[in-house]
Amino acid sequence: MSRAESVYHRLVVWVLFIILVLPLAATLIYALVEDWGATILPSGFTMKWLVALWSDPRFLVALGHSLLICLGTLFFSMVLILPLMFVIAYYFPRLDALMNVLILLPFAVPPVVSSVGLMELYSSPPFELTGTPWILIGCYFTIALPFIYRAISNNIQAINMRDLMDAAHLLGASTWKAALLVILPNLRKGATIAVLLSFSFLIGEFVFANLLVGSRYETLQVYLYNMRNGSGHFTSALVISYFVVVLVFTWVANVLNKGKR
Repeated sequence: MSRAESVYHRLVVWVLFIILVLPLAATLIYALVEDWGATILPSGFTMKWLVALWSDPRFLVALGHSLLICLGTLFFSMVLILPLMFVIAYYFPRLDALMNVLILLPFAVPPVVSSVGLMELYSSPPFELTGTPWILIGCYFTIALPFIYRAISNNIQAINMRDLMDAAHLLGASTWKAALLVILPNLRKGATIAVLLSFSFLIGEFVFANLLVGSRYETLQVYLYNMRNGSGHFTSALVISYFVVVLVFTWVANVLNKGKR
């Protein structure tokens, strides 16, 4: 690569970076100003909007609800999907083509249509789940399934699972012991990617949360929707806090993943 091409590529990267960061920076500035409406420049900086947000018990409860549902969904998904993917990849590899079609079905049906059907099914006994976090965990499982399956499937193909299993068998390990002690540690990178992608998507999900649960089990996005008519500075502080939560979760996951290498 020539020097001119290198400079051009760096320039493109910086331009794209600025384009991506500019809206976030503007939101952060708006969350930190006293007033910004009648003049080009803000009248002064303050932390009162962030303090008001993080001292609001309703926001803290909504944040806790979102984290509980997202982390519960991811835990349930990984416990269920990892053994299933091992069985498919090792015993029934031909089913992978079918699974690639099935995992796309949640995106084929609009969330509004799915929500109406789920409300009809789960609004009366014996499965009266509407308004509870359990119905959201079930819905979020179907949303996370494509991300988790695709990321881990790519990881399985990259590690040559059959060669690793054959080597473990030669050393005297049983199939499930080899899967637990040999295959599972090698899927850490794919699992981390799957969790991060799913978490960033699930914590921002609004349609299912609003229609199936609403304010009865208020999540972060529903809280943001309910506060939409309030101060724009307060809403900006909420958006920035949401971004920070996702960023912190991503950073912690990367640190834990590096610490296990």
